[in-house]
Amino acid sequence: MRTVLYARVSTADQTAAHQKTQAEAAGFRITDVVADEGVSGISTRLVDRPEGRRLFDMLRAGDVLVVRWVDRLGRNYADVCETIREFMRRGVIVRTVINGLTFDGATKDPMQQAVRDALIGFMAAMSQAQAEATREAQRAGIEHAKARETTYRGRKPRFSRDQLATIKEMLAQGAGPSAIAQATGLNRQTVYRIWKNPAEAEAALTRWAA
Repeated sequence: MRTVLYARVSTADQTAAHQKTQAEAAGFRITDVVADEGVSGISTRLVDRPEGRRLFDMLRAGDVLVVRWVDRLGRNYADVCETIREFMRRGVIVRTVINGLTFDGATKDPMQQAVRDALIGFMAAMSQAQAEATREAQRAGIEHAKARETTYRGRKPRFSRDQLATIKEMLAQGAGPSAIAQATGLNRQTVYRIWKNPAEAEAALTRWAA
């Protein structure tokens, strides 16, 4: 039985190695890593990505597919729902590092099926909503940066765009500052500042072209 980590890397400061480290820290024993780099989860379905397509060929019944969160599979509600359900139809178990969710098609109990399917829809909807919120924050950050003196950039951010994305995801899931600080390697004060003003965090990264 394989335990395959799928990592989607959409920006230069994200790495598949970082996602693998997170998965192993959560207790997963990864046997294979499949990664798509520089691929948008909004406009490109998993099945249409070069490495994402490989998953449908390599995974068999009983295998486990691990992702950091469902947004690695996609940022589109319909696509994420269909992708998870297709893997379950094939007997593949889908698990997430964040929140430790498990999507298994083996259950025959109708109540468990209803709860599982509702959770799939909820997580997929949150993934799309988070993507839309991130785009809006980025636009606001760019406009904010342009409105300020172009020669003034302020203090260089102590966080990367990948860390900022992780913070937003974990905050959306209700994680506390301590857990977020531990997961990202940042201090609590930095996490608090981002939580209080995400637009300024986006603007700071934009000003420093990070």
